[in-house]
Amino acid sequence: MSGKTETETGPGTAGAGALGVEVLSARDVPLGGPRAMTVRRTLPQRARTLIGAWCFADHYGPDDVAESGGMDVAPHPHIGLQTVSWLFDGEIEHRDSLGSHALVRPGELNLMTGGHGISHSEVSTARTTLLHGVQLWVALPGEHRNAARDFQHYAPGTVRLDGADVRVFLGSLAGETSPVRTFTPLLGAELLLDPGATVTLATDPAFEHGLLVDEGEVRLSGTLLRPAELGYTAPGSTTLTLTNASDAPARTVLLGGPPFEEEIVMWWNFVARSGEEIAQARDDWERGSRFGEVHGYGGARLPAPALPTTPLKPRGRVR
Repeated sequence: MSGKTETETGPGTAGAGALGVEVLSARDVPLGGPRAMTVRRTLPQRARTLIGAWCFADHYGPDDVAESGGMDVAPHPHIGLQTVSWLFDGEIEHRDSLGSHALVRPGELNLMTGGHGISHSEVSTARTTLLHGVQLWVALPGEHRNAARDFQHYAPGTVRLDGADVRVFLGSLAGETSPVRTFTPLLGAELLLDPGATVTLATDPAFEHGLLVDEGEVRLSGTLLRPAELGYTAPGSTTLTLTNASDAPARTVLLGGPPFEEEIVMWWNFVARSGEEIAQARDDWERGSRFGEVHGYGGARLPAPALPTTPLKPRGRVR
C-alpha cells in the first residue's frame, strides 16, 4: 500500500495509562493516487516511530465498496522494508515486480520483501462488498536493507484460548509459531475476544508491544483502548492482560518485537538511513530502473511526489 510523504505523522499520544500503557491515537490519511481511500494511521507519529521493527500501521474500514469505490492502488515502489497485509473482510488482488499474483483474504497473511527495490499494486476484487483490514510495514535492519525481492503467503490456524480466538501470523504466541521468515524477531497476531472476557498472554519480556483495537473497547493492563487506538507497552513484562470492556466481541491486532535501535528515514514508500538514499530511490523510480515492472495492472503507475524542501532527518525509537 502506498504511504505518505511525511517523516513525522500523527496527533501524538492520548496520555499514558496504568502500568505504563501509552495510548496512541490515529489520524485520517488519504492514500496517494487518483482513487484515494482514507485510512487511520497510528504509526509513525511524533510520539512514537517504531514498535520493535514495526514502523507503519494503517487501519481501514469497514468500508462499503459500493459507496467508497474500494481499493485501487496503482503500482508504486518500496525499499528497505517488508509489507504485511491482513484483512478482516474483503479481498485484494496483489501483483508485484517479482511476478507474484496473489489474493489477500481475511485471516491470511501476505508478506512482501522490498529491500533493494520492489513495486506492486493492490486492487479490491469485484466480489468485495466490505473492505476492512490493516496494512503494516516492518523496517529491515541495516545489514539486510538491500535484501532481494520476496513474497510469502501463510494462512494461520485459529488457537482457542479461554475467552479468545487467536491467529498468529508472525512470531510466536499462545503456543503457536508462524513459519514466515522475517529479518528481526517479531510478533503479529489477531485476537478476537469474547464479550466481557479477560485473557492473560505470556509474552517475551525483551519485546515492546502495541495493541491496535479494531472493534469494541479493550483494556490493556487496565488502560482502556477505544477503536482505532493503539496501546504501547515497553519491554520488561512477561504477561499482557486484555479485557473486553464491551458486550460484543472485540477484535485487536497485537504487534511486538525487541526495540529497533537503528535510526531510519521514512518518506513516501521508502525506509532508508539517509535522505540521500531516499533521493536516489525516488530518482530510480522516476527513471524506470531498479524496481522492475508490475504486469497485469490496468493503468499507469504512481508518480513519485516532490521531495520536501527541508532535509529528511533520521529518527529512532522513543525511549
